[in-house]
Amino acid sequence: MPNSQNAQTLHIERLADVIALPIGRWNANARLVYCNAPYLAWSGRPHEQLIGKTLEELYGAAAWAAAKPAFESAFGGAIASYERLLTHPPHPQRWARMQVFPDADEGGSVASVFTIATDIHEDVIARDALIAARKRLDRFTENIPSPLTYVDGDCILRFVNKAWSTITGIPANHAVGRHVSAVRGEASWLEQQPYYGRALAGDAAHFSRLVDGLVNGPRWMRTSYVPDIDEAGSVVGVYTVTTDVHDLTDTQEKLRRSVERDALTDALSRHTMMSFIECSIADPDLEYALFFIDLDGFKAVNDEKGHHVGDRLLADVARALRGAVRAEDAVGRFGGDEFLVLARVNGQTGAEALAEHLRISIKAVAEAAGDQVSASIGYALAPADTRDSMQLLHHADEAMYVAKRQGKNRAMPWAGARS
Repeated sequence: MPNSQNAQTLHIERLADVIALPIGRWNANARLVYCNAPYLAWSGRPHEQLIGKTLEELYGAAAWAAAKPAFESAFGGAIASYERLLTHPPHPQRWARMQVFPDADEGGSVASVFTIATDIHEDVIARDALIAARKRLDRFTENIPSPLTYVDGDCILRFVNKAWSTITGIPANHAVGRHVSAVRGEASWLEQQPYYGRALAGDAAHFSRLVDGLVNGPRWMRTSYVPDIDEAGSVVGVYTVTTDVHDLTDTQEKLRRSVERDALTDALSRHTMMSFIECSIADPDLEYALFFIDLDGFKAVNDEKGHHVGDRLLADVARALRGAVRAEDAVGRFGGDEFLVLARVNGQTGAEALAEHLRISIKAVAEAAGDQVSASIGYALAPADTRDSMQLLHHADEAMYVAKRQGKNRAMPWAGARS
């Protein structure tokens, strides 16, 4: 070895003696030719039992198999590393990372390599625990019977589980990486968009609807939209969990249809309607609008054409109202020519649109019968305006009278809380 190389190596070895890490130098035959004091303590052997021995002789064939690729890289002039579970006495088993770097001369020839051992046991244990936890979570999410999805801030699907693929008939590789609208269709997206929006704003949302396009046919499903909030408090995505509530909804619908109804119109009776309103708005996560509807000009129909024509018109109006709302919404007759409609809505904008739809539906029925009848409609929101059923009815009634005073044939929101 050239003198300059000897000097350099000796300088490195003196430096190694003051570093509190196990350092060894190995020749081309992978024999230990130098080690510092921490290496002696780390190996648990005296100097004379180490020097001149190969790594395999010192620590076994498995240790050499783990080290060999890194040694070959280092003798080729590159820095390399590997991890190994140390099993030699007197220490308990510990994970260590071995860095192997060449001891090259000025000409670039490598006659020996140095190794530095670093204890990474706690890091490896933590990493393995994290990996195991991730695997358990993956198994859980993949095998849970409820459909699960995850979308990013742009509503691009980043994960769907097996249950979701099974119920929709869409393989995961056809869904992940695509926008919800592209996967489930524009109509479904427009229904769900407000709930994704609420979750991306930081609030959990819930949505029940009859879902078409499923493998087993249309089913009533309830989806929860839960924001994914990072450590900085920012919403980075949305988890969705969908529960099949078809049987429960179907049973509720049958029970609802079997309760007391108005004999003339087949709408819910006043008593039943009030009970339904009270039960429905008790859920603080759901948003409802109560519409109080009074027919304009109905008395003239009774007076001029007779009560049998008026009765037929009332039945037609009730039928039109039921056709204007969803199956899970409720239509009741409050008395005389007054009706109540309770419907799930998406805020003031959704309530306003539905109120106009109800007004137009009634007008169309009356015109088809040749009657000059319209509707004055007042509405209030739960829980935005109140959580009390009687107060909600009172607010909607007040708004209806405002519509009457302002010229009839119109819909008005209750403005008490917003005026």
